[in-house]
Amino acid sequence: MTDATVPGTAAPLSGKQRVLALLLAMAMFVLVVDTSVMNVSISAVVRDLGTTVSGVQSAIALEALVSAAFILIGGKIGDLIGRRRAYVLGLLGYAVGAMAMVFAQGLTTVIVFWAIIGGIGASLLLPAMQSLVHGNFAGDDQKRVYALVGAAAAIAAAVGPLLGGFVTTYLSWRLAFLSEVVIIAIVLCGIGLVRDVEFTGPRGVDLVGALLSVIGMGGIVLGILVWQEGGESVGALLVVGAAALAGLTWWLIRRRRAGRPTLLDPELFRSKPFRIGVSQQLLQQIALGGIMIALPIYLQMVLEYDAMQAGLSLAPLSLSMFAVALLAGRKAGERPASTIVLLGFALLTAGIAVLIPIVPRAEFGWGLIIPLLVAGSGLGLLVSQLNDYTLGPMSEERVSEAAGTNSAAGSFGLSFGLACAGAVLLASLAFGFTAESESSTVLEPAEQQRVAQVLDDDAQVMSNSRLSELLAGQPPEVRAEIIRINTDVRPVALQVALVIPLAAGALGTLNALRMRRTG
Repeated sequence: MTDATVPGTAAPLSGKQRVLALLLAMAMFVLVVDTSVMNVSISAVVRDLGTTVSGVQSAIALEALVSAAFILIGGKIGDLIGRRRAYVLGLLGYAVGAMAMVFAQGLTTVIVFWAIIGGIGASLLLPAMQSLVHGNFAGDDQKRVYALVGAAAAIAAAVGPLLGGFVTTYLSWRLAFLSEVVIIAIVLCGIGLVRDVEFTGPRGVDLVGALLSVIGMGGIVLGILVWQEGGESVGALLVVGAAALAGLTWWLIRRRRAGRPTLLDPELFRSKPFRIGVSQQLLQQIALGGIMIALPIYLQMVLEYDAMQAGLSLAPLSLSMFAVALLAGRKAGERPASTIVLLGFALLTAGIAVLIPIVPRAEFGWGLIIPLLVAGSGLGLLVSQLNDYTLGPMSEERVSEAAGTNSAAGSFGLSFGLACAGAVLLASLAFGFTAESESSTVLEPAEQQRVAQVLDDDAQVMSNSRLSELLAGQPPEVRAEIIRINTDVRPVALQVALVIPLAAGALGTLNALRMRRTG
């Protein structure tokens, strides 16, 4: 391909560069649309695979968890085998996961192939893709391509719910995943346009650091997932995860001082913009993960929408995210990134804050339109700026480690947001079901205890229609009372779950003030 544009120029991209930029954006599109399709198709997947909402929800969080846990290793593998080769392997791993969804007959297939193999594919793909953007483009071209990739993520967020909703409702959710395989095949056909980016740093392998990173990030999110499923040893998993992350920090510093190869260079964090940028990526993805697990469940299990209706109801969030990301990408450089990020987090926080009191009162999805537009606009500003702010100043030698760390923060944040909001949702359901059952004047004491125990042991987000089917053999007054409890408790549990993205947005707003002081 042609040489990169000289830094600082604003010449248009050449023909081959435009095609390469488009293919990189398509790769990012697949990464984002995959989870969007799964979120909006939860009820159909649950029905077709004979599983539960929490089971599918756990698989979604597990996919993000695997990506986060292995992404630092994935970045290092890209250094050793070549960023282009890692990019290809990542795309192939994602294609295996998507194809498995086409033929899946049970939750085990989803977990093994889509969540684990697809997650490992993402751990190779994300840092390699960001390194290739950095190495194949320069100056204003690089900023424009970063903005294009960010816009592709926003397009996927916009199209994902609508595409998934339409295909799931009128055809089959499996066809949505088949379309991902087709897109990946198109991207791989253009691999000849990609110029590999050579890694010139140390090529040694830090096995201990790799192990600690997997245990650290994996332990924390796995602990939350185990809590969500009512398992034991939750505290032990969380402690092990936190201890492993602390140990990773100590180990990296020790290895660096000894002049030995490290999983990632701790010197990266001496850069204040990098530290802040990575933390903002983490918080943005926590907020996004929390929103994208709570709202689809609300629409499909509370309002009993089909996938198409749920996708249309989420359209204000996704379409505003896309439109604002595209506009902000075109205007990149006219305003300081710190100002745009501050506005983005402020809008995101405001949108969620308005959404929380509306949830129990909304009788149809479009009742959420205003807060979703506000929150989506904030997310659009963030996805257009954060990658370039964090990675733009990095040298060729350090960009792979920086990209891997940045991607790890984003993937860990997404998996944490998905798992934490989901776990809080189910815990709130269990608490509310128990409290309402025990205070009921309709249920007999023996029934109160039995219902409370069953719901506490296996709290599930369930539509009233499905619950009515399960209670068909109960007396009418008992059936009506349990349905009333379900109706009253679910919106409150969803409100509590939305506190997770709200808190992340608020912290991001405070952090953005530090960005402005840094410059």
